[in-house]
Amino acid sequence: MEITPLESWMAQRLGAKQLHREQIEAYQVLRLRETVRWARLHSAFYRERLADLSEDDLRSLHDLPRLPFTSADDLRRNPLRFLCISQGEVARVMTLQTSGTTGAPKRLYFTAEDQERTSDFFQHGMSTLAGPRDRVLSLLPGGCPGSQGELLATGLRRLGAVGISHGPVQNVEHTLEVMAREGVDVLVGLPVQILALARHGPGRGAPRGVVLCSDHAPEAIRRALRRLWDCEVYTHYGMTEMGLGGGVECQAHFGYHLRELDLYFEIIDPHTGEPVREGETGEVVFTTLSRRGMPLIRYRTGDRSRFLPASCPCGTVLKSLEKVSSRINGHIALACGEVLTMADLDEALFPLEGLLDFDAVFSRAGEIDLLRLGVYAQDEHGDGLAVAVRRALQAIPALRTASDEGRLKLSIGLQTKGAAPARGTAKRAIVVERNSFPSWDRSAAG
Repeated sequence: MEITPLESWMAQRLGAKQLHREQIEAYQVLRLRETVRWARLHSAFYRERLADLSEDDLRSLHDLPRLPFTSADDLRRNPLRFLCISQGEVARVMTLQTSGTTGAPKRLYFTAEDQERTSDFFQHGMSTLAGPRDRVLSLLPGGCPGSQGELLATGLRRLGAVGISHGPVQNVEHTLEVMAREGVDVLVGLPVQILALARHGPGRGAPRGVVLCSDHAPEAIRRALRRLWDCEVYTHYGMTEMGLGGGVECQAHFGYHLRELDLYFEIIDPHTGEPVREGETGEVVFTTLSRRGMPLIRYRTGDRSRFLPASCPCGTVLKSLEKVSSRINGHIALACGEVLTMADLDEALFPLEGLLDFDAVFSRAGEIDLLRLGVYAQDEHGDGLAVAVRRALQAIPALRTASDEGRLKLSIGLQTKGAAPARGTAKRAIVVERNSFPSWDRSAAG
């Protein structure tokens, strides 16, 4: 088994023949100090937030918890206050629409150098499963300079691979035709969109490898893709705030290996804000180490994960972050006292044949929990799928307890016409509402 290519990439950047953990951490301390100094001098936000602190307070990585967190709400309120450069030096602005507390979007500003580092990461990360002359179809948003798809295409060109820009799936049949015509070796895109392709065309243009990104990748989807296409399935972890690239699996599939020279990661207790012990689960927090345009210091992602205490079988000295499967605020407290997550629904429902995607909406009426699912299904599986979905939901311990206590009402709607909708890159989550639910073509309420 080959060691992750990220290790040799980072060793080269440090001018070392072989990478050592001590080298990485010494570099991170240096870059953290420089980031804090730069942000205090040039960012209006951090000038105020770090008024009583300085880079002199960071003598080791253990000192970082002395610095305050940065939140998504901080970004929403006034993103321009984070800028450390003139707006004329900004190469790319990315706007994230969100349903946060203010409803305001988040805007992220990137320099050309920031985007170059992302393409560099994509080049080396993709070399795990793609090489010269391989044909890679990207289902990511592209078409304009600095977009995720274009940064990936740049990395692939440097790798010697052929990048084919497609964009998010709008029509499953059309995309399957493109895959067959182009002789695609590797496919990159959102988990649910790639699942829809595999279930519509299990024998048509099957790729050798798949990279799932831009959303949490349920294990059930990974298993389905391996079975339907007999392909290798990798997952990538990233978010726009990270500069799109955060970490990627190696051939051992032992968690994400991280961009440790560009991002410093922590795991904290989401309630106390204190660092957790090694191997414990908590909230992922990161600090940028190489961004001058819009650095972020101790940014709370809202994702749940942990550092895996064991070494990766590939032999790397890089840390391994466990696959992210849920959000800190994505845990729904049921009236019966149990907890429901999107990951619970994903692992229960995606194994069902014919199911392409689903929406989940939660509400409560008195002491009764209401859970309504909108299920997108293939035409030939539509009639019996509602029964299978209900049976799968009852196998989830939290929902079974709620049902046994008479505190749960399920409503399942099926939609087969025009199934597998294009969702862009929005992450899937349980929507919590009081009185508003979507309507569907056929209802199986109970």
